[in-house]
Parts: sequence; C-alpha cells; structure tokens
Amino acid sequence: MVLFLSLGGLAFAVLQSLVAPALPVIGKDLGASTEDISWVLTAYLLAASVLTPILGRLGDMVGKRRVLLVVLVILAAGTLVAALAPSLPVLIAARALQGAAGAILPLSIGIVRDELPREKVGVVVGLLSAIFGIGAGLGIVAAGPIVDHLSWHWLFWLPLVLIAVALAGVAVGVPESPVRTPGRLDWLGALILSVSLVSLLLAISKGRQWGWTDAKTVTLLIVGALALLVFARTELRVAEPLIDMKLMALRGVWTTNLVGLAFGFAMFGTFLLIPTLLELPAATGHGFGKSVSQAGLFLLPTTLMMLVFGPLSGLLERRYGPRLPLLLGSVAVTAAFALPAVIHDHVWHLLVSGVLTGIGIGLAFAAMSNAIIETVPATQTGEATSVNAIVRTVGGSVGSAVVAAVVASDTTPQGIPTDHAFTVGFWVCAAVAALAIAASLALPPARKRAAEAAAHGVDDLPVEPVDLRK
Repeated sequence: MVLFLSLGGLAFAVLQSLVAPALPVIGKDLGASTEDISWVLTAYLLAASVLTPILGRLGDMVGKRRVLLVVLVILAAGTLVAALAPSLPVLIAARALQGAAGAILPLSIGIVRDELPREKVGVVVGLLSAIFGIGAGLGIVAAGPIVDHLSWHWLFWLPLVLIAVALAGVAVGVPESPVRTPGRLDWLGALILSVSLVSLLLAISKGRQWGWTDAKTVTLLIVGALALLVFARTELRVAEPLIDMKLMALRGVWTTNLVGLAFGFAMFGTFLLIPTLLELPAATGHGFGKSVSQAGLFLLPTTLMMLVFGPLSGLLERRYGPRLPLLLGSVAVTAAFALPAVIHDHVWHLLVSGVLTGIGIGLAFAAMSNAIIETVPATQTGEATSVNAIVRTVGGSVGSAVVAAVVASDTTPQGIPTDHAFTVGFWVCAAVAALAIAASLALPPARKRAAEAAAHGVDDLPVEPVDLRK
C-alpha cells in the first residue's frame, strides 16, 4: 500500500518541477513566446490549487481510495495528452489536467491514517511527505539529461509509466478507507474559493510580466483578497462547509500552515537561486559556468537528504511530538540560506546549502502532516491536509515571484544578475525561513492541541464518523 501511494505521489511531484528547466526548449519547438510558454506552469498551479481542497473533501465524504483512483486516472490522461501535444494550447490543457491531481498527498495521508496502526503512521507519513519534496528535486535534476538525450516529450512519457504502475497498484493493493463523513459538497464555497485562489495566484504568477502596478495585477489581487474574506464568512454560516473555519483557527493548524507557507517559499527559492547561480558564466566572477544538466545534479544531495530525514522525522515525532522535527527543520532551512547569503564563492558552499535544505524539508514536511493529523478529527484529515498543501503551493508561487523579481532587479548592462542580487535573494529566503522557526515554537504540545480542539468544538461533529467495517 505504501509503495503504490508513494509512486503516485512521486509521479505528481516530478511533473510539478520537471517541465520548468525545459520551458525554453518546449517554447522553441512549439513556436511560443516566453510569456505564452509560462502558462504551462501557471495552468498546472491554478488547477492544483483549486481542485485540491474539493477533491480532499470528497475523499472524506465518499471514500479516499475511490477519489484517489479518479485522480490518478486524470493525472494519467493529462500526462498522455501532454506527451502527444502538437501545440501549446493542447499542452496547457494537459498540464491543467495534471494539476488536478494535487489531492494525491492529502488523500494518501488520509488512507495511511485510517489503515495503519498509530505507531506506524508518523514514519509512513514522513516518507510520503519526503517523497513529494524528493520528486520536485528529481524533476529539476532529470529535466536536462532527458531533453538533451531524448526530447521534451519524454518528460511526460517516463512519469506516465510511474502513474500506470501506481494506478494498477492502488486498484489492487490499497483498501478503501473505512472512515467517512457523510454530507454534501459546498459548491458555493468551492466556487468562491476558486475565484479567490485563481485571482491571487494569477496575479502573483504574472505580476512580474504585467507589472506589479498594472491594472490587471492590482485588480486580481483585490478580487482575490475580497473573495477570500467572503469565503471565510460563507463557510462560518453553512452547515457543511468545504473548509471548517473552526479547524483553521486551531493553533495547531494555523501555525503548521504558516510553516508550510514559509517552506513553500524557501523550497522554490532554492530551485531558482542555486541553479541560476551555477549556470552563470564563470567570466562574471560569481557564476560557475555549469550546464543545465550539471546544475541539476547539484540538487541530488538535497533530494537524498529528504529521503533520509523524512522517515526520521516520523520517528522523532512518535517519540517527542511534531514540534521538535518542525523546529529542527526550520532551523536547518534558515541556516541553508544564511550560509550562501554570507558567502557563496565556492561550489561546496552551495552543496552544503543544498544538504541543509534537504534535511530541513525532510524533517518539516513530514512533521507538518503529522501535526495536522494529531490536531484534527480523522473524518477531516483530507480537508485539513489539503489546505496545508494549498498553502505550500501559494508559498511556492510567492517565493518564485519574489526571488525572480529580486534577481532581476539588480543586473549588469548585459542583463546578467549581479553577485549582490543573489546575496539579497538568499537573505530574503533566510528571513522567510526564520518565520517558520517562530511558528514552530508557537505550535502547542499534544495535550494543549487536544484541549484547544475540544474548546473549539472540533470534536463535536454534526455527523458521527462512519466506519464501514463495523
């Protein structure tokens, strides 16, 4: 069960980042401009953000395995269409289908919580969470060699094999989750949240191209913020909300989501700053003159550390609770950016930064999921972990936009980023990661989380959870 859930998560995470380094090649092959080809990433991001909470809630209602199978079929269809895409519009549509599979991690975590003994949940959730980080890193690493030796179409053919194995495995080897929350989907809330997320993420993703003071950017930011406020008020009034606002108000939940926001920012800062610095010509005095494939290999230590420290985080959580690995991970990522902010004259400085980043992400991603699992009822696992996934996605979008703007704001007359631009970029990421340290310290211990949940009436569910095995 864990193997097949891991394969599905790995395929989705690889597809998230695999395309980014190959965008210039894809754009040239399809005759698309830089602005148009960026929609290949934007469509994926928007679909993942909008559909993750909806599908996570459906999993809680009708069965997590059932929804996971549907999600994997959609992911396989989107990946097949992308591999065969003859034009940019078809590729963008395919990427939107792939993004719709963003609920894979919340659904998988819910299945693990429902099916495995309590003493095994932390370690397995740690592994699943780490695999999402590993997949994102592997995507960056593998993109260059695949494009150089095959073609960009193979960026989709290879993950399709993983998806097919995962789909067959889940169909045969994963039991249906027995814990459900009967009810109806809050379509009004889903519509309002979709408007908010699409507006905010579109403004963040396109703000640098359009201009941050452009009317389109400003309008989208205002619409997104207002829609988010309307969504919160709506969810407080409906009997069966898409996202339970009482749940989001728990200190064990909002502190964890704040950590997720900071880590999303920092992780994509790593994927942007370090490869760019490595690929700059050595003649600049601060670049290292590496190829795209060589620069990608420098992220291998990061992915390996995620694989080691994800399960280790689960072991630490089982003994000490999620706050310790969350705090250690936040400290590691802060140090990972503080080091190159102070000095990045040699390659080993960036390698050490990558190792620390992998340690931090491995520890924290697993601890975030486990902190939420320990705070919310089993019947709302998909809902709560979906929100955390969205928050990380938003953090990644903001991080990509902010770091790109920082690097682009200080360039030579030839348009090459200066050494000072990278120093500022590393310091910005370190400052954001430091917020995760503060949020980790604010996470209450297990007893206080349980008491707070009871005080907020979270355990007083409108419908008793249904265990189909009884």
